[in-house]
Amino acid sequence: MNEMIRKVIANMEREGLDQILVSSPSSLLYLAGIHVAPGERLCAMVIGTDGICRLYGNRLFALPESGDYELIEYDDTDDSVGVLEKGIKPGKLGIDKFWPGGFAVRLMEKRPDVKLALGSAPVDEARMYKTQDEIRKMKASSLANDRAIEKTMRGLRLGETEADVADRYLKNAKAEGASGNSFDALICFGPNAAEPHHETGMDVLRTGDTVILDVGLLLDGYCSDMTRTCFMGGMTDEQKKIYDIVREANAAGRAMAKPGIPLSEVDRAARDVITAAGYGEYFLHRTGHGIGLQVHEPPDVSASSKDIIIKPGMCFSVEPGIYLKGKFGVRIEDLVAITEDGAETLNELPREPLIF
Repeated sequence: MNEMIRKVIANMEREGLDQILVSSPSSLLYLAGIHVAPGERLCAMVIGTDGICRLYGNRLFALPESGDYELIEYDDTDDSVGVLEKGIKPGKLGIDKFWPGGFAVRLMEKRPDVKLALGSAPVDEARMYKTQDEIRKMKASSLANDRAIEKTMRGLRLGETEADVADRYLKNAKAEGASGNSFDALICFGPNAAEPHHETGMDVLRTGDTVILDVGLLLDGYCSDMTRTCFMGGMTDEQKKIYDIVREANAAGRAMAKPGIPLSEVDRAARDVITAAGYGEYFLHRTGHGIGLQVHEPPDVSASSKDIIIKPGMCFSVEPGIYLKGKFGVRIEDLVAITEDGAETLNELPREPLIF
């Protein structure tokens, strides 16, 4: 049994769950080191606090044998839930939040002696605290992202579209060894930068535009995520003022990220800077999110995270922003990894305003 599964079993015992079912591809990668995209077919790991661990999957997946789990395969002509239910004990079964409802309903029909409950917490909590090897991979992903976004920004040209920039970023990311994006690139020109989750489109880059690039890549299975804001042809006094406030908020949030502090304090530190400057109502989202094998993982970096204490191994974003509807927006985002006595910022790309 590997370290990851042992951590999950310890968390299960604290949660009072004797057995859980894990189906998220990213969690299966975390627990078993397997890459699988099951589509409509069933692929799941059942873990018991008794140490019994079984991996169920279609023979088409060509899943590897392992000493960490018993591999149980089925064919397309088999009833996959029927194969699975033979290994489920009566009583409560914790299922992860990603298991398709069709499988869950069929299991309930076959096994009225099994009560389904949300069981994501044991795996989510284990994944929340990265090992040193995971942090090394996260940093490598972030530094590759630094280089890809810098090349992309320095290639900005008047008349190109947001989609052109997104395509160029992906090419730059792949040149850094990435297997692809960790999420669809958010490229925002001018007034579009006032929409925190603007969908990259065909708007054309013009002189005077603010440009937000919120991008991430996938390297060795681990995600990066960073935002930089730059300017075409110069900065107005208002743009400079807003940029300086957001940069200060980003620094304040990162400085608050250290062991023993409630996670909500990171949000408060960044938000207080923006509120004190008179722009609190224009900071429209949480300050950050956990990241790892997925670009958005627990925990939230928000006011609702008062009961979550920062501990070594956590990795999360700090991404304050100000969004002036119809005009422009500014967001500056970095990733931090919590160490024994503070935090390491995983991005090294400067936060000075860039003008092209």
